[in-house]
Amino acid sequence: MTDVQLIIGNRNYSSWSLRAWLALRKSGAEFETVLLPLDTPEFFDKIGDYSPTGRVPVLWHDGVCIWDSFAIAEYVNETFAGGQLWPEDAASRAMGRSMCAEMHSSFPEIRNRMPMNCRARQRIIETDDALQQELERVWTLWLDSLTIHSDAGPWLLGNFSIADAMFAPVVLRFRGYKVDLPADIQAYCDHVLADDHLGEWLDGAAQENWIVEADEAGVDAE
Repeated sequence: MTDVQLIIGNRNYSSWSLRAWLALRKSGAEFETVLLPLDTPEFFDKIGDYSPTGRVPVLWHDGVCIWDSFAIAEYVNETFAGGQLWPEDAASRAMGRSMCAEMHSSFPEIRNRMPMNCRARQRIIETDDALQQELERVWTLWLDSLTIHSDAGPWLLGNFSIADAMFAPVVLRFRGYKVDLPADIQAYCDHVLADDHLGEWLDGAAQENWIVEADEAGVDAE
């Protein structure tokens, strides 16, 4: 057992758990994953042992508890990744953090109407003005960042960063729901989906047999 524990919900549904887990995997740190299946007696019996909020994800390291996915990613970057999960350029870091903060606090239509389901494929969804506006905002964020950092690499800020971890569940939503994507956006999604660590998460999701009707709303934290 390592001194690093990440408590997550179902891989298939828990978008916030994915964000924290992906940052940890990219850091190279050794850690134990504790999965508590959402909306089950097991979850409610055990979550109080790990989480001060009753939600996931939660990171424990040497007695330190971090219970927010963005905060977990920042802690992982500082503690295990040597700062490599953000670019050296201050403007790029600021851009990435701004994107993450917007993802953290915005896009209610995408969250509520396109809940993450890793096993879903091309589900039909009615796109109204409110949802379309949010989709286009995501595309603008990505295209602006990809264009600025195109010389540095294929990720949002050139190399993989916390920004890519924060938006990975949105990529999975675009795969799971029938959304016509601009070519540049599709290319970025294809790159993310080809990532070995995300593939590891998806393999785990495919093996789960839990069904959660209420998507990520209940006990999946920020």
